[in-house]
Amino acid sequence: MLVLGDAHASDPDRCEALLAYYRRLDPDCALQVGDLEYYRLPAPTWFVAGNNEDFDVIDTLRAGDEPDGTRNAHLLASTAATIDGLRVAGLSGNYAPTKYDEPRAALSGDRRRHFTHEDVDRAASLSDVDVLLTHEAPTGLLWYGYDPGCEHVSDLLETLSPELCLVGHHHQHREATIAGVRVVSLAPAWEGYYTLDPEPLVLTAHDRDAIV
Repeated sequence: MLVLGDAHASDPDRCEALLAYYRRLDPDCALQVGDLEYYRLPAPTWFVAGNNEDFDVIDTLRAGDEPDGTRNAHLLASTAATIDGLRVAGLSGNYAPTKYDEPRAALSGDRRRHFTHEDVDRAASLSDVDVLLTHEAPTGLLWYGYDPGCEHVSDLLETLSPELCLVGHHHQHREATIAGVRVVSLAPAWEGYYTLDPEPLVLTAHDRDAIV
């Protein structure tokens, strides 16, 4: 299974880097952790929305419809899917304290990039999750002189107790064990890619130079 960090594939060079992995690896399926910005994909790809997306496309995917011009793009927005024998769940969006307590329906424009308490509550009601995808990091994973993580994501880890959590947004590879869960912040797709062996759930990092 192909696993990809932030793509920012509205940029042509980064889009080419993204598509090169699909061409060379020919995966049956892929997981991606947000800021995808390209939705016509060569293989079925389950992803969470980041804070940089086409939010009209994201809203259509949230509604369960397939927007024109998209292919193989499956949004995980407080939902789960069984992929290659794994139950994979996702929390789309990033955290804004001023928007968290609002209903999702009240968000408009670029503010649709955030998750709300409704999104977290829906995600927390999921069960039997093996892998959790988030764009926002939990606390305890990264440090910039301060902890950029979100306590609501940390609480979700405790509630769902997945075996693995994959995180985007920060464009760097970091690992930690949080609430008993292996949590990995993924390097961006223009730097490299990952593969995930569903059994026994082994994530392996690969440098971009090995494939392009």
